[in-house]
Amino acid sequence: MRTTVFSTRDYDREFLSAANEAAGAPHTLDFVETHLSAQSARMAEGAEAACAFVNDVLDREVLTTLASADVRLVALRCAGFNNVDLAAAQECGIAVARVPAYSPDAIAEHTLALILSLNRKIHRAYARVREGNFALEGLLGFDLNGKTAGIVGTGEIGIRVAAILRGFGCRVLASDPCPNDALAALGGRYVELPELLAQSDIISLHCPLTPQTHHLIDHGSIAAMKRGVMLINTSRGAVVDARALIDGLKNGRIGHVGLDVYEEEGDLFFEDLSGKVLQDDVFARLLTFPNVLITGHQGFFTREALESIAATTIANLSHFQADGVPAHPVTVERLA
Repeated sequence: MRTTVFSTRDYDREFLSAANEAAGAPHTLDFVETHLSAQSARMAEGAEAACAFVNDVLDREVLTTLASADVRLVALRCAGFNNVDLAAAQECGIAVARVPAYSPDAIAEHTLALILSLNRKIHRAYARVREGNFALEGLLGFDLNGKTAGIVGTGEIGIRVAAILRGFGCRVLASDPCPNDALAALGGRYVELPELLAQSDIISLHCPLTPQTHHLIDHGSIAAMKRGVMLINTSRGAVVDARALIDGLKNGRIGHVGLDVYEEEGDLFFEDLSGKVLQDDVFARLLTFPNVLITGHQGFFTREALESIAATTIANLSHFQADGVPAHPVTVERLA
């Protein structure tokens, strides 16, 4: 099955090609570095499928263009599908597939890396020592043992974060409209979101981006948090209102911020912009705070996760080629 793979990096070529070979090379993969957008959608002409990543655009215009090029499947190599107009895909006769789970451990462990680095100021200490500065002033942290951690979203990733934090001796609270029995087994407890915000020393976000969770963390929710709270987001950027976050940092309500995602990351992440002036003033402002640590959407970036993403993507293509339905479809009914 001929597939145009958008937003390709070297690691995409490596892992997707290996997964395709392991499956007997049933597909022809055409790799392009360009993001999928209204301007680039025509690059899929001659292909039956388009393979897209988390920041590719799959709105009605793009899907209509893909359909006119006879593309019948969009294979997302990510779990989230908030960037896809599912209603338009259905109208265009395009099936949508995703990778529902690849390595929850990868993102959970990255979440803890952000927590530990922020708390013990590892990123700042590293820079100091490189310059011969061994002073400890400004590097004071706190014990995780005995602190209250709030987990917003208790799917596979959130549960793994809860388990790790329990291992550090944290009291774990959680909020999720669909409770997970595994939380109680870990010794955690479900509470309403306002209680979680008020009691937590650390808040970690692991919920999907939906109309209900868009800007879940805004001025009002930040005002309800414990003063000096640590906020971590490794879910989706738009769960957090970045301007409200800046205000919370300025007034001291938020003591530490760790981000692996950002609302407007599509113009920034996965690119080398080191020789350019950043045009996003909000992002640039966040970088000025010494108690903010941002990584470029790398939480998923482990060998195990990339192998799983590639294998599942190839499986989606193969199932669709065999019977017209991908292994892990996403339908418009999921929006109901």
